[in-house]
Amino acid sequence: MNAPAVSVVVSVFNAEKFFAECLDSLLNQTLKNFEVVVVDDCSTDSSVEIAESYLEKFGGRLKIFRTKKNSGNGALPRNKGLKLSRGEYIFFMDNDDLLLPDALEKLYDAAKNFSADVVYLERHFEAGGDQIYVAGENFFETENLAERIRALTEGQIFLTPWSKFVRRDFLLEHEIFFPPVTISDDDIWTCALIFFAEKFLRFPKPVYVWRLTENSFLHKKRTPQETLSFWLNPIVFGIKTLDEFMSRKDFFKRNEQYRCAVLEFFVHSKAAQVFESSLNLSLTEIFSAVENIFGEKLGEHDVLISWLLTDLIIQQKNFAQSNK
Repeated sequence: MNAPAVSVVVSVFNAEKFFAECLDSLLNQTLKNFEVVVVDDCSTDSSVEIAESYLEKFGGRLKIFRTKKNSGNGALPRNKGLKLSRGEYIFFMDNDDLLLPDALEKLYDAAKNFSADVVYLERHFEAGGDQIYVAGENFFETENLAERIRALTEGQIFLTPWSKFVRRDFLLEHEIFFPPVTISDDDIWTCALIFFAEKFLRFPKPVYVWRLTENSFLHKKRTPQETLSFWLNPIVFGIKTLDEFMSRKDFFKRNEQYRCAVLEFFVHSKAAQVFESSLNLSLTEIFSAVENIFGEKLGEHDVLISWLLTDLIIQQKNFAQSNK
């Protein structure tokens, strides 16, 4: 069988409320040469049954896979979907969002016409919020990596996976997978796209509908210590993956300041959450949370642990003084 033009990978976990609408928007695409790869992350609701009810409607273009156990976030299901997909281009779609009917056709045409590695959806609609109607011409992001990094660190590039339409062989060639961290795997994945893509095409026409709902995983109720551990995880483990991606680029070896700028950007984007969750904890409780994250590798990260604890203590003292 010929490979489809596009593989749409949908990671699913307890998505029964909006999942059918997501699949309907795919069913209504003007482009027909695509497959849908659903990867269920051990849902306990009717998500799988909903997907199965669409098998006949898609006429063999819908495939359903399952993880062996719940992974806790979308990284593992997305990676599994990437490996099981066959499309020339791959698109990671959230299970509660929607695509306009001509979305895949326009994205695929743009990717082919410009031979793009990545097509970046810089505009989108928001269901439940303000809608964005701005549109313009396609244009390439600069090939100057220093300028790309400035755009990244200044917040000019949206970090969500669904805002990237990517050539599958490009991902496999550079081994760009989602890292197994509790959160922010999409941040690291997007950074890798920015580092390695030769042709990074900005696509200004909004074709994606982002549904503004409470993310059950992100907003799950946690104790202060659990919340601290949750946000420390990407700093501790995500930063290593991010640095490994940069170590493969000669640019960062020649320009250490940009490597530091990326790492600082990543850490600071999580630091506010780490600080907020530590406010009501004692130093002993903070260390316990840190120990829980590092586990048996506690001794291998003594410098990072010292820095984290020192920074939190300083921030707590400054916060206490400013509120006197």
